[in-house]
Amino acid sequence: MAKIKPQALLLQSKKKKGPNRISLTTIILSSSILVLTLFFLYATYRHWSRRSRMQMKSEASVFEGDNSFMNMKKSNIPKFAILDTAKGSITVELFKDSSPEVVDQFIGLCQKGHFKGMLFHRVIKHYVIQAGDINSLGATDDWTLERKHYSQLDTSLKHEAFMLGTSKEKHDNRGFELFITTAPIPDLNEKLIVFGRVVKGVDIVQEIEEVDTDEHYQPKSPIGIVDMTLKQKI
Repeated sequence: MAKIKPQALLLQSKKKKGPNRISLTTIILSSSILVLTLFFLYATYRHWSRRSRMQMKSEASVFEGDNSFMNMKKSNIPKFAILDTAKGSITVELFKDSSPEVVDQFIGLCQKGHFKGMLFHRVIKHYVIQAGDINSLGATDDWTLERKHYSQLDTSLKHEAFMLGTSKEKHDNRGFELFITTAPIPDLNEKLIVFGRVVKGVDIVQEIEEVDTDEHYQPKSPIGIVDMTLKQKI
């Protein structure tokens, strides 16, 4: 059996027990990879964070655009209607906020010329004047039978004089009639949808109210709406 020399045995022992050394190149390479990984993660975070903010700004811009469009559309809605009659003009302020559906229907009918030539076929002094289809029975039929004088009147908006309304009983275009009150009437709230108020031409309403009528409150001489004009300002 061959003998191992003491020097060779010492070298083998050092190789087995000595710690492994990490080279400088390995340290630099590992550090570079770590830095690159951290930079990549940071860049990714910045990218998605910026994209998220841009998306939020874009959605906010669209929302503001929609709001501005709606505001512009709302500002274009007519706020007044002018009823031209043989006696003169009556200007009515429209209550878009409180009666939006009725006002929209009224504006649509105005644009179609529905009220042009419409007659005031029932005139009840100190009560109401009604314009519409002379052959139809309107919401005032019960009023003529149960007409009352009130000592204590409700002074809410719907019960004031010179308010513009239409019947609750008819919602089709043909049955859309106009009522202008000439005195505070408490029970009108049960029969009419009030959607406007006379702001100019109260004297014209009173002149129409004074025309001669027969026993059915129909004017003996025809009087009606010559034309209807919509305005945003007066």
